[in-house]
Amino acid sequence: MNAPPRLFDRTLHRRRLDRAALSFPTAGFLKRRAAEDAVERLETIMRSFPLAVDLGARDGAFASALATSDAAPRVGLLIETDLSGAMLAARGKAAPGALQVQADEEHLPFADESLDLVVSTLALHWVNDIPGGLIQIRRALKPDGLFLGAILGGSTLTELRQAVTAAEAELTGGAGLRVAPFADTYDAAGLLQRAGFALPVADVDRVRVRYAHPLRLIADLKAMGETNALTDRARRPLSRRVLARACEIYAERFSEGDGRVVATFDIITMTGWAPHPDQQKPLKPGSAKMRLADALGVKEHPTGDKAG
Repeated sequence: MNAPPRLFDRTLHRRRLDRAALSFPTAGFLKRRAAEDAVERLETIMRSFPLAVDLGARDGAFASALATSDAAPRVGLLIETDLSGAMLAARGKAAPGALQVQADEEHLPFADESLDLVVSTLALHWVNDIPGGLIQIRRALKPDGLFLGAILGGSTLTELRQAVTAAEAELTGGAGLRVAPFADTYDAAGLLQRAGFALPVADVDRVRVRYAHPLRLIADLKAMGETNALTDRARRPLSRRVLARACEIYAERFSEGDGRVVATFDIITMTGWAPHPDQQKPLKPGSAKMRLADALGVKEHPTGDKAG
């Protein structure tokens, strides 16, 4: 079997995270949003998770959101992992009832069927083999264990991508890869199914962030450790001339009435369960005991007939 393509330079990505370790809390608003959403979802699940893992913990946003939640008593030991040791060091001492482990999301250090809950907010979109990573997570979960993940996807940074591409094409006659590709929402549920998860669900939270200038967006991306780590990225940094033109195009195309520019981030949340015999299963086609028309209280019309 052929190995999956190496889209991302994981060593470079770790260095970018190391560099962003101290600045991350100043720009971690997307991480906090995704973490708070994950906790809200956990609050609706009335069961306990004695051993949980937060993959890509960064500044501990999930643990912080969980600490003030009604779900906190149902989560036992929380292991916070991150690709970047500097991130964990900047995070400081783990919260009570938590441990910290430097670990690569592509090579999980957990035994099969050892975990009750795996949460990952805004880290897995940098994994080269997402199906393989999800398979590792599913194997690490006990039967009926829960995976709750969030990745950046869909139309994330579409404005920046368009502006930089247009500026490079205009001034240099070509455009390099500057913004990573992102999965679509409909891909996410399929990825969970391929990885063997039961009851897969995916949805998207579209966040529109307003900035005084496109350079403020770029500064936030650097502070998050979310800048370009593509293996086939353009090796030359953007020249000042191209960057200035990209900012002009960005403002021309994506500014609002007050002059502020908009940046789109799609947070795709994926939920799946490690298979268990007692889980709810979809009914077989034709096994329904009640007609849909009766349930809706309407008259059923044969195919091809027009309703009166």
